[in-house]
Parts: sequence; C-alpha cells; structure tokens
Amino acid sequence: MLALALGGFGIGLTEFVIAGLLPQVSGSLNVSTAAAGWLISGYALTVAVGAIAVTAATAGLPQKPVLVGLVALFVVGNLLSALAPTYGVMLLGRIVAALCHGTFFGIGSLVARRLVPPERASRAVALMFTGLTVANVLGVPFGALVGERWGWRATFWAITVIGAVALIAIAALVPAWAGGMGETGGRADLRSQLHAFRSTQVWLTLTATALGYGGMFGAFSYLAYTFTRVAGFSTTDVAWLLVVYGTGLVVGNIAGGRGADHNRDVTLLVSLAGLATTLTLFGLLASSRGASVVLVFLLGVFGFATVPGMITRVMDAAGGVPLAASANVSASNVGNAVGAWAGGLVISAGFGYAAPLFVGAGIVAVGLGVMGVAARGSGGGGRGTGTGGATGGEGRRSAGVVETKQP
Repeated sequence: MLALALGGFGIGLTEFVIAGLLPQVSGSLNVSTAAAGWLISGYALTVAVGAIAVTAATAGLPQKPVLVGLVALFVVGNLLSALAPTYGVMLLGRIVAALCHGTFFGIGSLVARRLVPPERASRAVALMFTGLTVANVLGVPFGALVGERWGWRATFWAITVIGAVALIAIAALVPAWAGGMGETGGRADLRSQLHAFRSTQVWLTLTATALGYGGMFGAFSYLAYTFTRVAGFSTTDVAWLLVVYGTGLVVGNIAGGRGADHNRDVTLLVSLAGLATTLTLFGLLASSRGASVVLVFLLGVFGFATVPGMITRVMDAAGGVPLAASANVSASNVGNAVGAWAGGLVISAGFGYAAPLFVGAGIVAVGLGVMGVAARGSGGGGRGTGTGGATGGEGRRSAGVVETKQP
C-alpha cells in the first residue's frame, strides 16, 4: 500500500509542481507565459484522454506489470522534462508523464482493494490517494524551493528519482496475486469492460464525480484572486493558504475512506452537501480573513471526501473493471476543465472574484441531485463493503466479471 502511495505521490508532484515553476521555465525556454501554461493544461487534457485510452490498450494484461510499466513511463516523461533542450521536448515530457496518471490510479485502486478485506476497500483506496493529497500540499512549495535554489530542472530530476524508487518498491512489494489478469484476457476482456458501461449506476456516478470536482476546482482555480482581491491577503499569504487547503484534502481523503466503508452513499451525499454549503458560505464571507481560512480548509475536506467512495462505487457498479476506475479519473479532469471555464466566465462578465464560489456551489448542488438519484436507484446498496452490494451486483451481472481475491 505504501509503495502505491509513493507512486501516487510522485505522480501528484508532477501534476502540481509546474505551477510554481512556470516563470522559470518560460524564461529558460524562451516561450510566452501563455505557451508555458500549456505545460499545465496539456497535462490535464492528456490525463482525461489517456486514462481511458491506456486502460483500454492494456485490457486483459496482468495488472502488476502494467503498474510497473506505467511508473516507468512516468520516469521517462520526467527525465525528458529534466533534460529538455526546447519547449517542444518539455511539452512531450509532460504528455508522456501524463499518460500514466489516470490508468495508474485506476488499476492501482483495484490492486489496493485486493490487498485488504472487502470491508476496508474504500480506506485502501484512500491510502493510495494519500500520496496524491500530500503532493497537493507539498507540490508547489517543493517545486518553488528546489527550483529557486538549484533551478527548475533540478525539480524534475528529484521527481525522476522519486519515480524510480516507487518503481522499485511496487515491483518488489506488491504481491503478484494482487495484480492478476484484468479478467478473461485479450479482446473479450475489453468487450466486457465496455459492456459494463451499460450500467446506469456507472454513468450516474461518473456524472456526480464530474460535477463535484467541477464545482470545487471551478472555485479553486481562482482562489488566489479571491484571497488577494476580496479578502485582502497579500500575495505572499497565498502559499500558506493553499497549504491549509491541501491539509484539508488529506483529512477529507482519510475521513471519506472511513465513512465510505461504513455507508458509502450516505458519505457521498453528506460530502457533496457539505461542499455545496461550504462554497456558498465562502462566497458570502469571502471578505473575512478568518472565515476564509476556515472555509478553505473545509473546501479541501468536503471536496476530497468524495474521492474514495466515488471510485469504489463506480468500480462496483461496473463489476470491478479497470476501465471504470480510469473513467472516473477522466470524469474528474473534465469536471475540472468545465468548472474552471465557468468560473472564468462569471469573472469576465464582471460579477467579481467571489462569483466562482457561487457557481461552484451551483454545480455541486446539481451533482448532489444526481448522487441522490443514484443512491435511490441502487436499491439501498449504500454500504461500501467492496463486495458490490446492490450497486455492484448490477455491474457484475452486466460485465460477467469475477474479481481476483487473495488466496
């Protein structure tokens, strides 16, 4: 589990670290700020597409070697970034690293579930995602610190080393039985995975994921402006405020995993309701510094408390196929992009820098409604035992899948 978490930490660093390095990178490679921004947006778009494409391409292969190969791809991508003589090579390195992102978390979630008893499934997923949440806390400050002292290339060298250590750890510590064959192998397995998407519960869960993420990150994308232009914080305060937010992510991830193992659908409904309420209060109280600190922490808590439950829910609804978990990662990235676009739209329309918070609250409220429909349609299968319940049964019957269990 710790080996998987280390892999998630390295991948998370790659995603977040670039934000603090853009000025250095654009100056060093002689490109505009807008062009440098594609190192962020290009990564996100590759994750959204690659999560499904790479998972489909590896359908039916033994999952432990696939995980090892994905981390190796991650190492190659960051090595390209560290050595990049031109902007084109740098962008290529970001794309190569992003190709492993969604599939790693998708297959890694399945492997993590096999390592623990069924009643601890969501907590296992949460532990794997702890690496990602810690990276969110440390990523930007880590990149800025290393980049300022030794240059931006040193940051990518450090991430390359972390990736190499994670590769060795996963190869050595993850047992072979936990990363068994995808299902039946070959093309038939891919057909089974696609067949699982006939489940209404799969689509409802993916939609709720996209809307929950979209609301949170639509607001998060403009928090620096909210803090400085509305609450009156200085620009130097933004870094520690984002650390407060990241700490909330860690707390929410752990709490969400525990809650989902107790009663998954209730945990998801409470988390989404809490997120919508937090965003609304944040919009109303954005001019208060004290309230902003508390609410940005709660934004992280409620925002990430949905992650373990959403992933185990969509996997159970789809019968445990890796493509569903990867699709959940894609859905979250699509939500991020749409939420950020909607937030920028209201700012451009002149509604102010607190407006994305209200837009985010509205998006999450719609997601809460979708989740309510999904919970009612699951026939009471809200207890997240990892064995499927009413929700998982539909997916298993449709996909014809039998999950690999510990002997």
